[in-house]
Amino acid sequence: MTWPDSRPAELQPRLTADGSFSLWSEAFQEGFHCGRGALGEAQHTFLAPAGIELVAKDRSLRVLEVCVGTGTNTAALLEQLSDLGRGMQWWGLELDRRPLTMALGEVSFRSQWRASSLAVLEQLEQQGHWQNNQSQGQLPWGDAREQLRQLIPALRGSLDLVLHDAFSPGVCPQLWTMEFLGQLASLLGPRGRLVSYCSAAAVRQALRLHGLQLASIHPGPGSPAHQWSNGTVASPAALGDNQQFAALSTMEEEHLKTRAAEPYRDPSGRADAETIRAERRQAQKNSTANSTNGWRKRWQERVSCRNPR
Repeated sequence: MTWPDSRPAELQPRLTADGSFSLWSEAFQEGFHCGRGALGEAQHTFLAPAGIELVAKDRSLRVLEVCVGTGTNTAALLEQLSDLGRGMQWWGLELDRRPLTMALGEVSFRSQWRASSLAVLEQLEQQGHWQNNQSQGQLPWGDAREQLRQLIPALRGSLDLVLHDAFSPGVCPQLWTMEFLGQLASLLGPRGRLVSYCSAAAVRQALRLHGLQLASIHPGPGSPAHQWSNGTVASPAALGDNQQFAALSTMEEEHLKTRAAEPYRDPSGRADAETIRAERRQAQKNSTANSTNGWRKRWQERVSCRNPR
């Protein structure tokens, strides 16, 4: 997470439609999860397409989680791996301790998880790391861009899974730039996957320009009929189609030929949100790509869950 204006965001507890705990950020004017369900999003958007079953069973899963927030994705992953008898090596990126602290203080959140999962989250919140007989993890609190740079030498080309759950590109472009996404791509092993709720053209284009194959996550249970994507899976390996995701549709491919697909850029790795947005607007103005409005008219664009463009 990176603050929009260098000040901590005000956070408000919320219950999502499936009864699971979430938070609302006043500063970003966004929720931490899809309104239909924080727990459902973790299970259907992030874990179902993750391809955990493809990782060799004789070793631990290697995972990076971008923007840990309330720890919902972390706990859901812990419990799925526990059910499979698997362990993991885990790294997390997060600036703000408060979402995890607030979640752990809520009865509704604690009731979602096993005692073993809560113990891991409590160790992360208090100590920034955990270790048990199956898994270990570390959470070096701080700006995700800086912390990622420090992790790259040790993790390059070795990760099975990256879960990217930052606030949307429109309000937190720092974590969706060509440079940041390129660093994440460099960490993936040959069959590793990056999974995100985001289906923005700028993000997909950046991932493709870094040589990753793309797939669109199918809308999850309870999604409105007009929703066309629940997010994106990206990998150095071919993805194909399955029950969780499929190749980008003609509509989605055409989206990547519009000015909406102009990537966010941050060569210094330290630019603020408004600078990144302003430079992208100028690049879009100078672009010879197709009109995004024309694409919308052609396809009568439909809005995906938690994906402002």
